[in-house]
Amino acid sequence: MRINKYLAACGVASRRACDKLVADGKVTINGKCAELGAEVNERKDKVAVDGVPVVMQTEHEYYIMNKPKGYVCTVRDDRDRKTVMQLLPEGVGRVYPVGRLDYDTEGLLLFTDDGDLAFRITHPRNEITKTYLAKIEGTIGEKELARLRGGVELDGKRTGKSIVKVIETDKTYTRLHVTVKEGRYHLVRRMFEAVGKEVTFLKRIKIGELTLGSLERGKVRRLRADEVFYLKNL
Repeated sequence: MRINKYLAACGVASRRACDKLVADGKVTINGKCAELGAEVNERKDKVAVDGVPVVMQTEHEYYIMNKPKGYVCTVRDDRDRKTVMQLLPEGVGRVYPVGRLDYDTEGLLLFTDDGDLAFRITHPRNEITKTYLAKIEGTIGEKELARLRGGVELDGKRTGKSIVKVIETDKTYTRLHVTVKEGRYHLVRRMFEAVGKEVTFLKRIKIGELTLGSLERGKVRRLRADEVFYLKNL
């Protein structure tokens, strides 16, 4: 098993974050500094991160949060901002957020110590949809909607096709549902900026068909078994 997959299965972090730990020289295999792409025999090899031994987990934890604005999706923040970890209830194990929501974005956020599931949900090749409720100032025309649906250019690369539906509008604002398959930085906000519109409110409401339901802002609950099964089979 590759070292990043092994560490993720141990609940250390996502595969990408584990790659960084390896690159930073913080991971050892049998006392020797691990290299990127190294193979691990999970039955024989002794693996440690910062000198602390890690072992494979057989049971995992899965949670869903309705993230409020004003929190960053990191375990720690070097600018001393509030993090989503502070909203987790007591007794939750060593879980970490799956993907990110911007500081000013709220909504559905998953937490787990299951690195394989986190990798599945966040890796672009799996094209797992995320749906957002966006509010913009003023109205938006069919020409702009067509551009958003077909893809706009950001940083020299065109975004993939998306589903954009107007759900409410008047002269002062418009609310839309936006479904995307990518995870680029500030993607939805920047898509609207590309067509001359400013997003004033943004909330993730779905991952695939998994929704927040009646979960209140700032609250967390454990995922049901059927929800975990659904995510593993997306």
